[in-house]
Amino acid sequence: MIRHGETAWSITGQHTGLTDIVLTARGEEEARALAPHLRTVQFTQILTSPLQRARQTCELAGFGAAAAVERDLVEWNYGDYEGKRTVDIQGERHGWNVWRDGCPHGETTANISDRADRLLSHLREASGNVALFSHGQFGSALAVRWIGLAVLEAQHFALGPASISVLAHDAGHPSVPVIALWNDCAERSLSGVP
Repeated sequence: MIRHGETAWSITGQHTGLTDIVLTARGEEEARALAPHLRTVQFTQILTSPLQRARQTCELAGFGAAAAVERDLVEWNYGDYEGKRTVDIQGERHGWNVWRDGCPHGETTANISDRADRLLSHLREASGNVALFSHGQFGSALAVRWIGLAVLEAQHFALGPASISVLAHDAGHPSVPVIALWNDCAERSLSGVP
């Protein structure tokens, strides 16, 4: 699972759901830096969010030609909170937490959980390694659903721009889903990943 590179709104901390913004110049560099690390893994499938920041990351990492768009990889629909920062939302709605409260006129935590579960059901039928180019908060939600936790627990799993994470199964207990690598940046390798 690969989070897209830096965008103007990831710098400012604005919730970027369905607003289709591009990577910054640094985000493009981060995406290119993923290539040598991702090439060490043999992928049977490459899926990307339809949003251009994820598609750009996929392309710059060297997988654009082989990628298929997967609508369920799109970021959280923040509805009325699109483009706002958490601190600003909390100024209007004290104690708001996206992981617990969802977004008015956007997706609820139940919506996100259902979408993650639907995607995971599809992925469990795949064989081999699958690359997923997606987003920060949806990626965190996907990971916690992978290991059977409620979406609320995703608040403890932050993802940085252009990070690599690996959702796998325990080698000794193949029916047990694990997070084998979390929030790794391109400067570190994927050694030990099949």
